[in-house]
Amino acid sequence: MNVLLRRMILAATLTIITGAPVSGQEARARWERMCQIRAEKFDLVMPTAMEDNDLDMWIVVMREGLLDPLWEALGRGYVGDWGFWVFTSQGARVERAVLGVGGYRLEQCDVYDYFGSADELADYVASRDPDRIGVNIAESIGGADGLSYTSFNRLKEQLGSYGDRLVSAERFVSDFRATRTAVEIAAFAEAGEISREIAERAFSNEVITPGQTTLEDVAWWMSDQQLARGLESSFDMPSVYITGPDGIVATSTDRIIQRGDLLMLDWGVGFLDFYTDMKRIAYVLREGETEPPLGVRHAFEQGRRVRDIMKATIKPAPTAQEALNRTRTALEVAGFNLVEFNQPSSDPDVTDVVLGPHSVGNWGHGIGPSLAFFNPTRMTYELRPSTLISIELFAYTANPAWDNEKIRIPLEDDAVVTDRGVEWLYPVNDRVLVIK
Repeated sequence: MNVLLRRMILAATLTIITGAPVSGQEARARWERMCQIRAEKFDLVMPTAMEDNDLDMWIVVMREGLLDPLWEALGRGYVGDWGFWVFTSQGARVERAVLGVGGYRLEQCDVYDYFGSADELADYVASRDPDRIGVNIAESIGGADGLSYTSFNRLKEQLGSYGDRLVSAERFVSDFRATRTAVEIAAFAEAGEISREIAERAFSNEVITPGQTTLEDVAWWMSDQQLARGLESSFDMPSVYITGPDGIVATSTDRIIQRGDLLMLDWGVGFLDFYTDMKRIAYVLREGETEPPLGVRHAFEQGRRVRDIMKATIKPAPTAQEALNRTRTALEVAGFNLVEFNQPSSDPDVTDVVLGPHSVGNWGHGIGPSLAFFNPTRMTYELRPSTLISIELFAYTANPAWDNEKIRIPLEDDAVVTDRGVEWLYPVNDRVLVIK
């Protein structure tokens, strides 16, 4: 088979899978967009983040086979042995150097001022005489904790007396990553729309035939969509599960989807180094039904009421905890009962709520300010305009058809915090999807 014929077959196959022809310039287009994001982050965000965190310099260390979580954000590049990305505050601008690293995509992106040898590190740092040098060691944020023990020791040895000036860059990395430029918000919104489209197709008769399709069939179909479109994920296998009176029945297993099942989906895609996090809900109609049962619809509407209050209440604040406190108060005033995760009350007259709005962006669970109970350190961070946030909640409402056992309705979609409050980045989950 000749090369042209192979390419035609590949293009036709991917057209069938994705519904759109594959462009030969897609890889370059994505790279160019990443370069634009990187340039604006370095120019517009990094100087303020370094000043706010009292850093004179930031050094990121990598080795071949041991890349920092920020490798993509810094421009990638090939590390043959030891590599150093060095950023030096100059007030309104940050000087950028790469030592011991090369490669077309890194060099042609044109955001670095200097490329040199790894052996130059000590002289380079001494010539700039920084007092505080941030490095990626972190107690609470894995994405800011990329410096290994061996790499830390190597860095201290190479820097000599300057090795005593190393400090954690944890808060700086969070500020740098979570303060978004317009082009970042646009890219993340695109990732969200892709994620939504695949999720809602997955929960339809295009993919699901009641009595035949399994939960894992749906999850693998979604994974195939990611593969065909060149998408990644920070959550591995999509979580496709069934909820009943006793809670979660099965997740992404060979359990066959039956009529009357209440399906849930939790997943996200990775696109341009942005990772979404969202949920969807579907009901499989029984014979003779034209819509989900009243109990399911009522539970969903209660979840929507909670989400509407969250959207109206979450605004920029000196700390994310303050924004969370305001939201909790508003929900309590509206008659909702706040509980610990998966510990609903037995009172059939109240809807119990768990709040989990968290940072999102460069991982499914981002590294910026968070209102979620599982991010206590980031609750102390300032909630600033341009922060990408996942509006996540769990609402538990009694269902008469389940002897008043409570339906657990999980809602989650991604948004951006602005001076006006929370604004959605794509159409959110506004209904229970129906599978016929």
